[in-house]
Parts: sequence; structure tokens; C-alpha cells
Amino acid sequence: MNEFLIKPKIYFGANALECIETLDGRNAFIVTDKAMVKFGLTDKVCAILQRKQINYRLYDDVASDPDISAIVKGMKLMDENFPDLVIALGGGSVIDAAKAVIYALWHCRKDTGLTKPCFIAIPTTSGTGSEVTSFSVIKSRTEKLVIVDEFMLPDIAILDPSLVQSVPPAITADTGMDVLCHALEAYVSRQANDFTDALAEKTVKLVFGHLIDCYNNGNNALAREKMHNASCIAGMSFTNASLGITHSLAHALGGMFAIPHGKANALLMSYVVAFNADFYGSCDNQAARKYAELARMLALPAETTRQGVNSLIVAINVLKEEMNIPTSIKAVGISESAFSERLSSLVHQALKDNCTPTNPRDVSAWDMETLYQQAYAGVAMS
Repeated sequence: MNEFLIKPKIYFGANALECIETLDGRNAFIVTDKAMVKFGLTDKVCAILQRKQINYRLYDDVASDPDISAIVKGMKLMDENFPDLVIALGGGSVIDAAKAVIYALWHCRKDTGLTKPCFIAIPTTSGTGSEVTSFSVIKSRTEKLVIVDEFMLPDIAILDPSLVQSVPPAITADTGMDVLCHALEAYVSRQANDFTDALAEKTVKLVFGHLIDCYNNGNNALAREKMHNASCIAGMSFTNASLGITHSLAHALGGMFAIPHGKANALLMSYVVAFNADFYGSCDNQAARKYAELARMLALPAETTRQGVNSLIVAINVLKEEMNIPTSIKAVGISESAFSERLSSLVHQALKDNCTPTNPRDVSAWDMETLYQQAYAGVAMS
């Protein structure tokens, strides 16, 4: 027997933020970052709460890749006046931090009779899909910890495309490649099923249909809305099917060298697709056949499975090239000596990552090391 979890309730499209008007409560705890405050996005939420006469407290110290200290600080602030509503406004780091704060504080206070607050997630980037997932990624020193628990799923997700209209091209590229990676990994996961496949396929079509338009013209409202929806749809797919070793490798790489998560995924993705498909071997496993099916769906050459896998890899690399994403880890600015010195640690972290067990193909330390070396040099090795 399998399970497909559908949560949260999703409001999307123009003016979706106005759904906050329907919420009831006396106290709200808003988790966000300095950028959201600086650019006035937090004011939009606060104005609605003020009209509703809902008191609120702001925690705006969440940084990119939040660490355990940020979670502890958030717990202390939230515990001072336990809220009816928790609102996370920001990118994946902010939403992940809010999840971890709620999760940790609840497990410290669940025996005191408190009611779990309603959790509303409002993404301001189109990438992580964190607003609909049970995943939270928190940094501990140079390591990224992946926490997975259904308790952390938001109750409400608000997808308002106006909140992502001003995202710069470079961040649009990184987060857009993260969306694609979520879909590709969920699609071939050991836990994939008909429901997650349908969501992953739709995501891939939306990304190849609209990401470049977002990158080239951030004011393209339709493209922004489609990519914002794609991010969420991919999240619904991978929270049910889980992910694979592109994310395992990227979590370790990003934690060690401070590479943005989406960019790390983009640097590794095509090499993992080739590995999962056994492209330099028989290229006739289930992952290969599913990748080839995606190529056909995108009207790419795919008369054979191998041709389809190759077409998908080429399409991924063309997408990266059109958005000026670096072609290798070396091109990001990491020296060969620094990379070699940390390679064994990277492999160790990637092997124990929570995303590794659901990768479609078994993976060894040697495999992980080879994939890192390929991505560092920017050259596939048969």
C-alpha cells in the first residue's frame, strides 16, 4: 500500500496574498529576513494583519542557509508569546527556518496544552517548493542537515506572483534549476508513483516553457506565475516521492563552499542523470526509460532510450548556458587544492544524506567521488 499526501491548501495567482484576510487569530509570529523588510514585502503582510487587528511579532534575522543558532533564537522569540498564526515570508531558507522553529518548539512544549499554530508559508522565490514539503534543511557548521517530518507541512501556501517579479536574473536561474532538479529527481525516485510522476512531468514542461522568459524578462507576469506554480508543483511531487543524489551531492557541496543550493544542483544535475541512466553502460534501466520519456514529451530526439537520455542532458546544459550558469565547480572559483582537500568529507556527507536512499541507482563512495570530479572539471567521464 502506498500513500500520497495532499497538503496544504494553496492560494495562487494575482492578489493571492489577500487570502490572509480570511484568517482568524489574535497573535501572529512572522518569520522573514532583512531583504523582505527592506523591499517592503513584509509591510504588505503586516498591513493586512493590522486591518484584521491581529497582533504580530517579527523575526527578521533569518539568513541564507539558516543554522541551528537561528532556530534557537526563533524558538525563544516565538515562546515569549505563543501565537495562533505562524507566517513565513521569504525564500526557501526562511520557510525552512520557520518549519524548524515550529517543529522544535512544539516538541518542547507539546505537553503544556498549547495548540499547534496555523502555519502559512508565502514563498518569494520560485525554487524550493518548501511551502508544500515536509523537508527542512538546516546548517550545522559546514554540514547541511535534512529534516523530514510531516509535522512541518504548512497548513496554507500562498503563491502570489507579484512577490517574485523583482527577483534578479541570477537568482531566477539558480532557483529555476532547483525546480527542474526537484522534478527530475522525484520522477525517477524509488518512491515515485503515478501521482508524483504526473506532477513531475508538468513541472518539467513548465520549466522548459517559461524559465528562460523569466530570466530574460523578469516583468513577464505570465512566465513568473507559471514558474511560481512549477516550483510548488515540484514540491508536491518530491515531498511524496523524495529526491536523489543530485541533492545529496549539492547539500554537501553548498554547505562546504557556500554555493547557493540551486546553483549547486545545476552544476551536478546532468552528471547524475547520466549516472542514473547508466548512460555509458547499457542505458536500459527504468530511470533511462523515464528520462527518455521526458525527452519525447519535450519533443526532443528520442528514437532510442540512449538518444532520449542524451537529448535531455543536452537540453539541461543548453538551459544552463542560456542563463550563464557556470559550466563547472572549478568555474565557480573553487581551487583544485581546496576541492581535493575536502573531497572525502563531501563524499561522506553525501552518502549519509537523507536523499541518497531514494536515488534510483545504488551508489558507492567511488561513484560519489567520480560525480564530484566530473562536475569539478565540467567533463563527463565514461
